[in-house]
Amino acid sequence: MSEQPHQFPGSPQRYLFEGRYRKLVRGLPQTIFFCPECKGRGCDHCEGLGRLVRDSVQDLIARVAMPRFKARRNKFHGAGREDIDVLMLGNGRPFVFEMTKVKREDIDLEELAVAINERSEGRIEVFDLKSCTRKRVAEIKQATCEKEYLARIEFSDSDLDFAIIDEKLDAIKESGRWVLAQGTPTRVMHRRGKDIVRERWLELLSCEADGDARVLRLRSQHGTYIKEAISSDDGRTKDSFTELLGAACVCAELDVLGVFLD
Repeated sequence: MSEQPHQFPGSPQRYLFEGRYRKLVRGLPQTIFFCPECKGRGCDHCEGLGRLVRDSVQDLIARVAMPRFKARRNKFHGAGREDIDVLMLGNGRPFVFEMTKVKREDIDLEELAVAINERSEGRIEVFDLKSCTRKRVAEIKQATCEKEYLARIEFSDSDLDFAIIDEKLDAIKESGRWVLAQGTPTRVMHRRGKDIVRERWLELLSCEADGDARVLRLRSQHGTYIKEAISSDDGRTKDSFTELLGAACVCAELDVLGVFLD
């Protein structure tokens, strides 16, 4: 039996649409960022909001889509996620937006995209919206992909010989892809629960000087922690830029330029 669009037998009526989004501002999470202290109930730590950030990509879509579909609840499913301080540019990130207890389905998704983009006031752009079935959630969650990034790296030591740094960066670029061994980053250990070492490939496509900083264009395997690939995370990532350059550096700014599904 073929899967029926939008609905599940014995469940409240559902409607799902997929598309891609660009995130054009920093400080905006992909999904609702509930307060860890009160778990969304509201407390002094979050000033009664129940969340640490007022808006998210999910909120900006829901604010327009939910009233039109007369839906009660929603879920946001992304093909991965960028950090709250990272832009999502280029071809955008694939997502599925799922609504339940839907009372209307006759919504023009092109018009919906225009309305979402207008109301978001330059914070996000959604495009290529189309209805889909629930199986698309698993497909985009399980899909492998490559990603491109633009990373601005800054160095701890201002007295470095940057001619040597640039020679080393050129050598890294010419060598092509190399493999990192990445332990679970310190910054996400509290969420992951256990330390796992993963091997992920990384490639330096180009490098430009910006004063004492360097702007790197990178391509990587999905699941690569780019910030730690630069800083080494106190040695938890092997063959990081800090290690290969012999100079401590950090990712001061990061943009995702493309998500390319296999």
